[in-house]
Amino acid sequence: MNTTSSSLRGRDLISPIIAALISVIVNYGGTFILVFQAAKVAGLSPEMTASWIWSISIGVGVIGIWLSYRYREPIITAWSTPGVAFLVSALAVTPYPEAIGAYIISALGFIILGLSGMFERFVRLIPPGIASGLLAGILLQFGISAFGGAKVDPLLVVVLFAAYIILRRFTSRYAIVGILLIGLIYLISTGKTDFSNIKLAFASPVFVYPDFSFHALLGVALPLFIITLTGQYMPGMLVLRNDGFKTSANPILTVTGLGSLLTAPFGSSPFNVAAITAAICTGKDAHEDSKKRYIAGIACGIFYMTVGIFGVTLAALFLILPATFIATLAGLALLGTIGGSLANALTDPLGRETALITFLATAANVTLLGVGGAFWGLAAGLVAHLVMHGKFGKKQDSASVVQPTGEKNKEARK
Repeated sequence: MNTTSSSLRGRDLISPIIAALISVIVNYGGTFILVFQAAKVAGLSPEMTASWIWSISIGVGVIGIWLSYRYREPIITAWSTPGVAFLVSALAVTPYPEAIGAYIISALGFIILGLSGMFERFVRLIPPGIASGLLAGILLQFGISAFGGAKVDPLLVVVLFAAYIILRRFTSRYAIVGILLIGLIYLISTGKTDFSNIKLAFASPVFVYPDFSFHALLGVALPLFIITLTGQYMPGMLVLRNDGFKTSANPILTVTGLGSLLTAPFGSSPFNVAAITAAICTGKDAHEDSKKRYIAGIACGIFYMTVGIFGVTLAALFLILPATFIATLAGLALLGTIGGSLANALTDPLGRETALITFLATAANVTLLGVGGAFWGLAAGLVAHLVMHGKFGKKQDSASVVQPTGEKNKEARK
């Protein structure tokens, strides 16, 4: 016992803590920028944006620490990247209090699903190609925006794109962090952004009274629930399984759902078990001894909470960045996810056409009856699948549903 205690205070702490730091930097330096994009679309004040950052960071941190300590596994929690990407379009047509109500309904759905133990059965009802097509359709606009900004600032886009392809060639894991730093250096050196007025300040939560509407239920809560379930929870659990961790998905769903429920009135969108960035903390790079990798989960939680406390500073920092920089960075950060989703959507020849219908209908982003394109894209795909194939859930298993492309190779080697 003494040997274990001393090892946790010595060298064995270094590797998992560094892995945790990298994971958190990649999360905040990469797709977290979508939160600021969604906040701009919703017209949120700096204080309300800071409250969103505070609530989601504190929530993710506390839940991640508890799960990692309770199960002695590196259970990394994070915000739903595809979910936040969806909110960029959804918040444009949904009043913010109604969006908060939708967050609460979505969180309740995760709690109920976790307590019922029907997670895998529910996911099997949605054909994997349709789930992937939905995700790809939502994210397509961000990929296009990565290059569309060249109309406004072509040199900035060229610099970021060149940095991205070079970094992907030599150090793909840190490509997003790299282009973030290179982009900031470019903005400062050209005088396009001035950080001199940024001051260190604490964030404080802002309570928003939720409203509940049928439009928000169909247009926000339901798509957000499905996107997060299929695009985050499933691949996140596969990451844990691939590295030998066996904690059931049910308590993870329940606890993250409860955390999302408690933080939703302060602006936090639903959060979940992390997927791709979690792999930084679950593999051998974090620690040779798998029994000590849970330290990375605890360290991640501490880092998240630290960032949340200074959410005002982070909000002010990102809100002064040019829109072209934000859009290009977000698009480049999502290229891998878009490619993986398209690949998954078109893998099965039987469901290829219905997946394509879902993808195109979602990408069109048509709003009807006050409900956004994600719902109609999903509805179009499911109706087409039901008419063409007669039923759902045919010959599917949980391992086939929306998993990161990199994880497939891991499964093949097992």
